Amino acid sequence: MIMPAGQPLLLPVKPWFIGLSLVLALLLEMMLGMGLSDRAAWAPSLLAVVLLFWVVHEPRRLGIGACFAFGIALDVHQGALLGQHALAFSALAFLGLQVHRRLLWFALPTQALHVLPLLLAAHALQWLVRLLTGSGWPDWSALLAPLIEAALWLPANWLLLAPQRRAHDPDDSRPL
Repeated sequence: MIMPAGQPLLLPVKPWFIGLSLVLALLLEMMLGMGLSDRAAWAPSLLAVVLLFWVVHEPRRLGIGACFAFGIALDVHQGALLGQHALAFSALAFLGLQVHRRLLWFALPTQALHVLPLLLAAHALQWLVRLLTGSGWPDWSALLAPLIEAALWLPANWLLLAPQRRAHDPDDSRPL
């Protein structure tokens, strides 16, 4: 990944860290009951934020297939309509892959604004699937979930990039 000017050079990400963060996000989502079928309409999906983060930052390591698998796992755990999360997470990964090169050049608050439509599209897709299956129209508080997830982009960035940050080297004669 090419780093924009003024940002520190990052170490390569360890594949086990990506897997660990995704599994922890999935377990946290399962334990807190924050899935779409049995949660409050405004509750964010932490798994969606972590999936989108890794799709944007490491597109060669995490793609649409992995997002589909995590969606199926969440559907099975929640007893939701099989495939609704898988479809939403796959669409989220596709959209994330489309913008990943541009997105990383922006500052973090601007990145959060650019991620908001992607998260909104994923939630809209889930709402559409549930609407077509007769679950009814979601209330207006459901629009808060993508807003909260976009706000979570900032702490997710800080937390998930922390192991990759280099320690400050006081030697000024080194080029890197």
